[in-house]
Amino acid sequence: MSTILVTGASRGIGAATARALSDRDLVLVGRDTDALDSVARDCRSARVVTADLTTADGIAAAAAGIDTLDGLVHCAGVAGLGRVDESDAEQWRHQYEVNVVAVVELTRVLLPALRAARGDVVVVNSGAGTTAKPGWGAYSASKFALRAFTDTLRGEEPDLRVTSVHPGRVDTDMQRGIVASEGRTYTPDAYLRAESVATVIRQALEATADAHIAEVAIRPRPR
Repeated sequence: MSTILVTGASRGIGAATARALSDRDLVLVGRDTDALDSVARDCRSARVVTADLTTADGIAAAAAGIDTLDGLVHCAGVAGLGRVDESDAEQWRHQYEVNVVAVVELTRVLLPALRAARGDVVVVNSGAGTTAKPGWGAYSASKFALRAFTDTLRGEEPDLRVTSVHPGRVDTDMQRGIVASEGRTYTPDAYLRAESVATVIRQALEATADAHIAEVAIRPRPR
């Protein structure tokens, strides 16, 4: 039975991904212990790790005891909007720390375990990682950087499959915060379901041995 580590597993796409992979041996990483425990109860075999992945201690806790790893799924992320003239350096730093540096460092630490299993790395990016819009500067820049990382990793680690997933807007707590900051009314049906993104992530992990799903874009279907 394969072992898969999922970050951001306490809610949103991460929680949906954990439940979509509930028949696997899972390591669920996040900051909310109670929420992680709730997700773990829906899984056949899941170990919970409460950790802040922007810290060295958090990275060490997440990777502890893992000698071989079939899949690493990065779902953790933050989004803070604002025009360039409204955004301070700390907003840019925070989004880079969570959306880029934490992903890079956890992947780096787990590379020996991934190599041992010829495993998969799946990174949840964003539509903002391919198109930058006004007001989304810091977030889009972090996601463009994240795309550069996955492209680089794919070239450097040919024995691994590296998949970059670019969803459009998804019905999550993060999306509610974004819509509120935009001053608009939140309509859940206008967005992708987290479960739909999780299905694509599972498909990437389960691709036949001859196939490598390098990049996939998912958009809400007009209603």
